[in-house]
Amino acid sequence: MRVISIISSKGGVGKTTTTANLGGLLAEAGFRTLLIDLDTQPTLSSYYPLAHDAPGGIYELIALNITEPEQIISSTTIEGLDLITSNDSLGQLPQLLHGAPDGRFRLHHLLGQLPDYDVILIDTQGARSIVLEAAVVASDHALSPITSELLSAREFIRGTVGLLDDLEPLTRYTALDLPRISLMLNRLDYTRDAQNVANTLRDLYDDPDGRVTILDSALRNLTAFRQASAVGQPIHRFEPRKPYRDRVAPAGADQIIDVASELNPAWAPSLTGLQATLQAQGGRHEH
Repeated sequence: MRVISIISSKGGVGKTTTTANLGGLLAEAGFRTLLIDLDTQPTLSSYYPLAHDAPGGIYELIALNITEPEQIISSTTIEGLDLITSNDSLGQLPQLLHGAPDGRFRLHHLLGQLPDYDVILIDTQGARSIVLEAAVVASDHALSPITSELLSAREFIRGTVGLLDDLEPLTRYTALDLPRISLMLNRLDYTRDAQNVANTLRDLYDDPDGRVTILDSALRNLTAFRQASAVGQPIHRFEPRKPYRDRVAPAGADQIIDVASELNPAWAPSLTGLQATLQAQGGRHEH
């Protein structure tokens, strides 16, 4: 089981969209996938239609230690894609975890009691909290979307990297290692300013052995991503091919496949097979 948290100390960078599209893609490629919505604004919980809506969600998992799948795990209409919904509408989990002796480690322990998924993707809130820290501690890897703006880059360095620096002392007393972070440029356009920010970040994190690496793959600023979310579809289904040949940006499906393949090269063979199928079938925008 591979646990990946999608994190940022800044809101509005596209964490939920990234989580949903990665989850939909991996499930269709044959990986049994679980999405966990840790955001108090439960956008991920309503991103895809549900085939089964469990009576409980993240509150029951973390606050009550309930791990029975029928109680907390919903299933989406995408085969192989399950979901633990966000239902902490009163925001009680931070206070609960602050008062618990296992606060930052509880989610890590609980995930080990869930069914055996190939991958778990955790969507987090865009603000520093003990819930975000628990997600990081529970993860094997972290993916941090960032928009190509100077303020976003500064916040990533100050907030997200600073978060891991602050958690580093925990590793001295436990057998846990903090995850490495893959930085993914999101909503990247072709303006000079955006390219300059992207190049600055690549220069800053050019050490392959460092804590942070920046993905060569990026998600472009496409209207298709917003349109796909509006109709509850993953981008690889909504835009499997470019809508017109002379568009510079690759198809949405190709972009998310490239990101997933770089994030975990072990997924690449299955994703390449799915990509070939999508290109052969066409789809929503095919002309």
